[in-house]
Amino acid sequence: MTALVVPASIPSPSVSSIHLGLFTLHFYALCILLGIALAIWLTSRRWRARGQDPDVLWDIIFWAVVAGIVGARAYHVLITDPAGYFGVGADPLAVFRIWEGGLGIMGAVLFGAGAAWFVSRRNGLSLSVFADCVAPALLLAQAVGRWGNWFNQELFGRPTTLPWGLEISPSSPNFPAGLPADTLFHPTFLYESLWNLLGVVLLLALDRRFQLRHGQLFALYMVFYGFGRLMIELFLRVDPALMVAGVRVHVWTSLLIVLAGIAIFVVAGRHTRREREVPAVGAAA
Repeated sequence: MTALVVPASIPSPSVSSIHLGLFTLHFYALCILLGIALAIWLTSRRWRARGQDPDVLWDIIFWAVVAGIVGARAYHVLITDPAGYFGVGADPLAVFRIWEGGLGIMGAVLFGAGAAWFVSRRNGLSLSVFADCVAPALLLAQAVGRWGNWFNQELFGRPTTLPWGLEISPSSPNFPAGLPADTLFHPTFLYESLWNLLGVVLLLALDRRFQLRHGQLFALYMVFYGFGRLMIELFLRVDPALMVAGVRVHVWTSLLIVLAGIAIFVVAGRHTRREREVPAVGAAA
């Protein structure tokens, strides 16, 4: 009987792009695009199930995706690592080289939500309808998009001796100085990807069981994602980031997302209860 061989580490890809003639396909961008495509598919299914106009959805999605990409890059450049783009010796033109990595989901959600609100209002639709439809899809997109960090050998965690430690090439510009070449790191891309996939299943199950409305499902997305990101940022991530009060800025933004999600869930829950009470009072009368 052949013994089961357990890998001692997770290797990183030796390439991050392929050349197709004059065109270069970056795997980071491919992961982002695949995540967006899957998110659109899942959102479309949920949108149709709620009897909404598909033409309105495509209008919302187009502007939300465009604004989300701009917001994600702006968050990374201005909040996460401004010194890497505007500091001494930095190249400001690197702001436009998105394929090298550097998209902040917090900025994507904020800008994307703003665009979605504008288009929804123009069509006489409440933003909460789209928000609840897109909530599980956002986690799905993030789960797939995180694999782009694996191809770029970036945003890994602290050194570890665990059997699923991640190998990072010593020649990578992201390899921490002063560490032995064979150092392994926590694969935070994998942790966050699995956490987000769990969230997709959980949100879909909760929505099916309780038929959440008025932004409640999106609020649960905020709490679930924010808590997972908070734990990773607080205990694992070591990549450069803006520090606020001695703590990584992502810790504060993640905490803010969790608290905001709880507040939205409570307020939306009250609105839902009032809706259910009105028909009941009318029937009694």
